[in-house]
Formats: sequence, C-alpha cells, structure tokens
Amino acid sequence: MSGRRIFPRLRLNQPWDLQARAIVNNTVAGKLNVLGEVTLEANAAATMLSDPLITQGSFIGLMPMTANAAAALSGLFFAPSATGSVAISHANNAQTDRTFRYAILG
Repeated sequence: MSGRRIFPRLRLNQPWDLQARAIVNNTVAGKLNVLGEVTLEANAAATMLSDPLITQGSFIGLMPMTANAAAALSGLFFAPSATGSVAISHANNAQTDRTFRYAILG
C-alpha cells in the first residue's frame, strides 16, 4: 500500500453543495447564528439567559447597549448552570435599561 490517501470526490452543484457553500461563506464573513439580546431584570439580583446554544463549556460575550448596561458590566458574573441557560448575577436595582447583545461560542 502506498502512503497516498484517496479521498472521496464530491459532486458539485448539488442542492446540499450549494447550501454548504452558503453556510461556509457566511461563516467566513462573520455571519454566525449565535447572537441575541438580554436585558437585566430590575429589582432582582440575577437574570436567567436561556438559549439552546448554551452549554457548560460555552463562552458568552456581552456588549452593553446603554450607559446603565456599561456601568453594570463590571459587576456581572455567570453562575454555573445547566445546558440551555445560565444565570447572570448582577446588582439589584430599579434600572430597566441594562440591555446587552450577546454572542455564544462553544
């Protein structure tokens, strides 16, 4: 047996091929379906973020959308959770505009 590997050939321009190319091209362009928005609960010390993409090994990046959200960012932490959700612990106050966009990786 030679050291050369033979890989199967793919037929181009099949329906799955066109879809796969669109997915790969969108991924390379940064168009991932892993984004969402969350607003911290007012008068509560924690907010539950539920998303089917969340696992125990996920990284969740937050981008504050308001000045109050930016101020709250330094006091946030994520409590251990089950698959599909995570508890975000935060300061308990009456602010209703602490809104973040989030990205889930992993």
